[in-house]
Amino acid sequence: MNAEIFVGVDVCKAWLDVAQVSSPLKDAPGELTSRVSNDEAGRAVLVKQLQRLAPTLVVLEATGGFEAAMASELCAAGVAVAVVNPKKVRDFARSIGVLAKTDRLDAQVLAKFAQATRPQVYALPDETQQEIIELVDRRAQLVSMRAQEKNRLATVKHVARTSVRHHIEWLDKRIKEIDKDLDGRLKDSTIYQPKYELLDSVPGIGRVTISMLLGRLPELGSLDRKRLAALVGVAPFADDSGRRRGQRYIQGGRADVRSTLYMAVFTARRCNGPIKALYDRLKAAGRAYKVAMTACMRKLLIILNAILKSGQPWRQIESA
Repeated sequence: MNAEIFVGVDVCKAWLDVAQVSSPLKDAPGELTSRVSNDEAGRAVLVKQLQRLAPTLVVLEATGGFEAAMASELCAAGVAVAVVNPKKVRDFARSIGVLAKTDRLDAQVLAKFAQATRPQVYALPDETQQEIIELVDRRAQLVSMRAQEKNRLATVKHVARTSVRHHIEWLDKRIKEIDKDLDGRLKDSTIYQPKYELLDSVPGIGRVTISMLLGRLPELGSLDRKRLAALVGVAPFADDSGRRRGQRYIQGGRADVRSTLYMAVFTARRCNGPIKALYDRLKAAGRAYKVAMTACMRKLLIILNAILKSGQPWRQIESA
């Protein structure tokens, strides 16, 4: 029986720590450097070693973007790689009794996590999607800066108020430029333009929501409704024990997509028939505001998923 090899790579800004485990437990056919620099030269060395080793899976934690280059280079080299949520890895470490935390120990935990859970393999985004993601992220940063500056207007002294207002005006212009750029890229793409038109047909869905969904939720239209709801973080989790039936709750998922859906529902519950009907019915039944909004977010997500799956715009779906 051939050994399956699992590799964990702990990522930081300066270097990459590497560890491997095999199943069944025996010496793996090849050794990896335990630490390389997180630059082009260091990553190239590690990629070559992993190509020779041919592991079953390599796992990295999402670390605010520092893992992106390594994941992309491994994926392009044909090495199976997964990028995972750090919280899941930390919870796994506690479950196996690992409480200490160092870079090298984290790499070992990642390798064991890969062996035990076999997370989904990372798919390399195409060039257009990478550009959309960069612009969506940059837009979110500028919107956050603008909100901070608007909050400052309430407390800033007169001597600085003009500067703050000018900065807000500058941010408004930059955000509009990014919106225009995103809109153009999506509409000019042979892959994304049909999806853009389908999503744009849904009442309550604007170009900001469309950009976020196409950039940050490429799985939309390819998964079943339950997996998609869990992926975004709008699927209810049970909290029952014995005869007790606890309140359902949501957690995890893609917070940026969830926040965008939340804002979309504000509009959709006024102009989108099925969403409005669901919201009104839940409120009339005495459900809490957040419960009703989350249910509408899930409903809207399911509608968008069905539209992309079927390739039929909103009016055809609505009348079917």
